[in-house]
Amino acid sequence: MTDKRPADKGAFPALPLLLAWAVICAILLATGAQAMLTRSFFDPDDAMRLVQVRDLIGGQGWFDLTQYRLDPPTGTPMHWSRLVDLPIMLVIAGLTPLMGQAAAETAAFVIVPFATLGIALAAIGRLAWSLLGTRPAIFAVAVCGLITPLLFQFLPMRIDHHGWQVVSVAIALFAIGWPKGKWAARLAGAAMAFGLSVSLEILPMAAAFAGVLFLRWARGPEQRYWLIGYMQAYAATLVILYIATRGLATTPYCDAVSPAHLAFFAVATVGTMLIGQAHRQGWIALVALFAVVGAAAAASYAIISPDCLATPFARLDPMVDRYWYRLILEGQPLWKQAASLAVPAIIQLAAALGATVALWRGAKGPERGWWFDHLLILLAAIALSVMVTRSLAFAAIIAAIPLGWLVSRLLDTIREEGATGKRIGALAMLVLLLAPSSLFSAAEQLAPAAADERSKAAAINAEDKCDIYGSADRIAGLPRGTIFAPMDIGPALLLNTGHGVVATSHHRAADAMGDVIRGFLAGPPQARTYVTKHGANYVVLCAGVAESRLYARAAPDGLAARLLGGEVPAWLAPVDHDGPAELRVYRVLPQVGPQTGRQAGTKSIATPLMQ
Repeated sequence: MTDKRPADKGAFPALPLLLAWAVICAILLATGAQAMLTRSFFDPDDAMRLVQVRDLIGGQGWFDLTQYRLDPPTGTPMHWSRLVDLPIMLVIAGLTPLMGQAAAETAAFVIVPFATLGIALAAIGRLAWSLLGTRPAIFAVAVCGLITPLLFQFLPMRIDHHGWQVVSVAIALFAIGWPKGKWAARLAGAAMAFGLSVSLEILPMAAAFAGVLFLRWARGPEQRYWLIGYMQAYAATLVILYIATRGLATTPYCDAVSPAHLAFFAVATVGTMLIGQAHRQGWIALVALFAVVGAAAAASYAIISPDCLATPFARLDPMVDRYWYRLILEGQPLWKQAASLAVPAIIQLAAALGATVALWRGAKGPERGWWFDHLLILLAAIALSVMVTRSLAFAAIIAAIPLGWLVSRLLDTIREEGATGKRIGALAMLVLLLAPSSLFSAAEQLAPAAADERSKAAAINAEDKCDIYGSADRIAGLPRGTIFAPMDIGPALLLNTGHGVVATSHHRAADAMGDVIRGFLAGPPQARTYVTKHGANYVVLCAGVAESRLYARAAPDGLAARLLGGEVPAWLAPVDHDGPAELRVYRVLPQVGPQTGRQAGTKSIATPLMQ
């Protein structure tokens, strides 16, 4: 690619882009203000992330990723990366001497997601400006504030890893869209290696970028430096980040970067470099050579970690698969989502796809090749989003540039003198593009009865909702022990109390997760065996939590249903508290014979709860 960009693109609009970012942040802050005031996280994973960071600040080892209060006393090793913990830790540790820990954590809830969003928007804005000019660049950034699946990952208190993965995709996209320069290929590889180090779920996107760079090579051998540089930086960065965050650990976990992954990409990189040294090859020869390299890389992976050839969730306990994995909506296909989420996303991505095709067909020379690459990456992201809804954020950040161009064109059409029908059509398209949820608002106006029923259902759910983050404080004063509770409220209990919990929604504790599910579904006598197996001192249930109601519906005679119905077995004693009625707390009465209760696991790492 040569540096052949719009001659009239104008000066880089740094101030307007900064203003657009600030406006988006203000909207997000207003949206998340109530959650911040009550310190209620949108996702249990965000709470668990803060638990992990608190332990790190409290003295737990950098390479020690065990959560000792999760299924104590041995604890559970987490599959998360310290790369995500680091910025949160730096903000909290840096501001605590100035404002206290609670205020420093609140500041981190805002600073980290907003800074992450800023990095992603800077990459997209800079690339859009280089390709299309000033006005489309401003709209490309502004339109990001109107794509819900993208915005959700940057809300205040969204401190888990998904925002950083969006940044990885944005930087890689920026890099491969830049003019000729080996540093750009290396930047793309490093960005995707960072994303993979954070979580393996970005692997399909890393493969998509590699595939596009392979096609550049196939179109012209002089472009082979793109894939070679990408793979070199990818493999090297992956090794560096692995050593920096995991040390020299050789445990073959299948759900995070492991030595098998390092070997796979090392072999693939060496093979790519060797192919690059060969003479000019045709399409068929190039494909055949890379097929051999791919097979060798896969063989190295299989030899080192044969148990990891299946997905990390392939061997899940059937009960965990049924009552947990299949019910994580963000991890399920797009067609299983509510229409209010799926339809607006489909409208915006379809518009972006059409705009990218138009840009590709209208471009000439090297620019045409770039837009074809963008189209392929967007298609890959959309395909991934269809299979895993959470990936909509990747597709959204890629779609932002063509959407910005489309918004600019529609505004030009609206302002032009001409046929009124054309201008009205452009206005309707613009409204639909920027506010696709308006379709559902219009439907409610046309069907008020259905809207009333939805409002009543929402009101019932709101009244029945258990304020678990506020309620956990009421459990904190009980003598320290282990709590047998639904998995979704486990992180709140770990965050706001010094207790341990039997399980949370984190699959490395799959055995404990299965016992929690079976315990709440089983009748009281059998349920006791699951509770005492883990040495639980308390049983906690929230009537307003969906997981509790799920167990009660699935097993009307099970422990969860009995407790929600007010029936308390003889081996449990209710604990008085001044919290909401939905909160049910019970002490496990000792059995005749030796005590089986276990204290929450500790290590000489300061306190598990920092206040």
